[in-house]
Amino acid sequence: MNELAITSRRYISRENKTDDDLEFSLMEFEVVALATNNFSNANKLGKGGFGTVYKGRLLDGKEIAVKRLSKMSLQGTDEFKNEVKLIARLQHINLVRLIGCCIDKGEKMLIYEYLENLSLDSHIFEKTRRSNLNWQMRFDITNGIARGLVYLHRDSRFMIIHRDLKASNVLLDKNMTPKISDFGMARIFGRDDAEANTRKVVGTYGYMSPEYAMDGIFSMKSDVFSFGVLLLEIISGKKNNGFYNSNHDLNLLAFVR
Repeated sequence: MNELAITSRRYISRENKTDDDLEFSLMEFEVVALATNNFSNANKLGKGGFGTVYKGRLLDGKEIAVKRLSKMSLQGTDEFKNEVKLIARLQHINLVRLIGCCIDKGEKMLIYEYLENLSLDSHIFEKTRRSNLNWQMRFDITNGIARGLVYLHRDSRFMIIHRDLKASNVLLDKNMTPKISDFGMARIFGRDDAEANTRKVVGTYGYMSPEYAMDGIFSMKSDVFSFGVLLLEIISGKKNNGFYNSNHDLNLLAFVR
């Protein structure tokens, strides 16, 4: 990917000195700490494999979501910068919008727009909230996720394979518009690339296609497989705990059949 130059206030793409230049906020650690009440548990929205997400409020009143990467993460600063640049270039109504980032005092953080209705899993797997999702809402959510995937695979300037599409990585705004999030595992493909192979399989079992889980082969079809699992979860309200579990109570495919 193209080199990033860091200024005291913004990331700037040096790709071309044109309207293609990319700028967004580079925040100091103290600003983010103040916004999140020093990363208090009361502000914690969730925790994943790469770190913890906090709700914050900037001095101008703007609400944000801060993804604070774990210091145990193997992702280095250069890889983090490249991920930031990738996410910042993705602009679509069904993708979470990146506001800025923080690389300060040994910390690496991503600052996103805050979405009021949190993640999709909290709605489809929680009985009370699930009852509020009528079929039109479920259709609209499914359609929005599909549009986001089409943008990643076909309509953006890159071909991007997400590799970790699941209910907890789909966030919902105040109008229940779905937005795909968490691009830490995403990979860029060339337009002529059909598939790739990796020895390091990352993602979430149960959402992984068999060829990826067993052989490390991934492509656009891998995301489509994950989307299919997510679609079944949205329709059934049942969480997939693994396709290969012999216990039918834990097997979404057996439940659907």
